[in-house]
Amino acid sequence: MAWREMICGVGAMGTFSLAGLHPAAAQSASAMAEWQYSSGVQLQRLFEPKIPTWEVEVGAGAQFGPAADGLRRYTVQGGPAIDIRYKDIAFLSTGEGLGVNLFSFRHISVGTALTYDLGRSPHVDGRDLNGLGTIHMAPEVKLFATTVLSKSFPLTLRVDVRKQLGASFGYVGDIGAYMPMPGSSRKFAWFMGPSVTLADTRYMTTYFGVSHTQAASTRYHFFKAHGGVEQAGIGISATYFVTPHVLVDLSGGYQRLMGDAADSPITQTPNDESVSLAVMYKF
Repeated sequence: MAWREMICGVGAMGTFSLAGLHPAAAQSASAMAEWQYSSGVQLQRLFEPKIPTWEVEVGAGAQFGPAADGLRRYTVQGGPAIDIRYKDIAFLSTGEGLGVNLFSFRHISVGTALTYDLGRSPHVDGRDLNGLGTIHMAPEVKLFATTVLSKSFPLTLRVDVRKQLGASFGYVGDIGAYMPMPGSSRKFAWFMGPSVTLADTRYMTTYFGVSHTQAASTRYHFFKAHGGVEQAGIGISATYFVTPHVLVDLSGGYQRLMGDAADSPITQTPNDESVSLAVMYKF
């Protein structure tokens, strides 16, 4: 099947936003890649000559994933799923936040958004995090860029950098890639691709470090976490249109903690897996 035939349905299907739990949220930790919350958007710009004035999708979803990065305990969390886009200018999404495209063309777009990190409770895993303190929820400012190589080879590359305005006050970002897989059509589309997450020392110290004070009141030894690669993995996202207005999103991801995130005494396992399911209504 030709690439155009595989993904010409992107415009008809709209965006492939997933259940509204942000991948950077630490308490509702997720192995989903950042690109999985906007997969198909740049392809829509490339293959569809006219972008609708309004695209609105609302629904509900649930996610099964680790209680926090590196913990063995898994939880199920549910919530609303919202994806609203005005032309090629602005968007409001439970996955991507509130943002604008600073400039957008068929092959590339650059934008900024206000999103959030849910933080981490010391009670999220029973007694294991007691004494490490609470990482409070914090807003984040995100700068992102997305590009598609070509119509003949629609590999999509996405980069984002997020600055926390609270919690660690650090920087964290992602480098990801994805492309439509064989079997995609107007009723069904699925994407697959890898991702890497990098973070600075402030972010890593907040989420994976153990201070001298914390070490004195817990069973963990002092640990200074340095910046670098936090995790790397792969994700799969699929969308099926039950009717022209009702769609189902199913997504899965695997991430492996790297560097000091994996070596941290807080980390029980370097392997994180998540599954997300959402049912949406497209107006």
